[in-house]
Amino acid sequence: MVDLATTAGRRGPYSNTARRKAEIVQAAERAFAVTGYHGGSLRQIARDLDLSFTSLRHHFPSKEALLIAVLEEADNREQASFEKDLVRGGLIEAAVALAERNLAKPESLRLLAVLAAEASSTSHPAHAWFVDRYDRVRAFFENGIRYDIDQGRLPADTDVAEAAYALVALWDGLQLQWLLDPHFELVPALRKAFRIQLGQTR
Repeated sequence: MVDLATTAGRRGPYSNTARRKAEIVQAAERAFAVTGYHGGSLRQIARDLDLSFTSLRHHFPSKEALLIAVLEEADNREQASFEKDLVRGGLIEAAVALAERNLAKPESLRLLAVLAAEASSTSHPAHAWFVDRYDRVRAFFENGIRYDIDQGRLPADTDVAEAAYALVALWDGLQLQWLLDPHFELVPALRKAFRIQLGQTR
């Protein structure tokens, strides 16, 4: 028989720890989005949460560990929805739907844009993570392109790898323009650019 008191006791601290870690990640995401990785201060993040510096370091022993947690949270947040949209309407419509959702959270996009630029330096603690991220994003696009080919949405002779590189570049470039100028019409520009790149001109 399960000891409910013992089980509850285990769940309580675990739940509190998970909630606290989530709060720290959210606060760090806001801080890094505004000041970049190097400008973000762990002590300030702790103060923003009314948390001791020691407690923050208990959950994230280093600034690098917190940075990776922030990046992974931002990067994984929409993956499930994107995959569902891909199956339902194809790569372009999935990308457009994600772009529309992202309009409501410029902080996350700004975070990735700022840190990606900083991480171009090989000495940056997130350099390897961003190299791996772009490999994963291109592979994700390649899978989406292959799925559209199988569904008859794209020509069978589409150069999958070349198209994936181009789509990632288009996505990043258009998002950056929107971050610089919120009046820029990101969604229609993204849809048109993807259609042109993939040969869907209608």
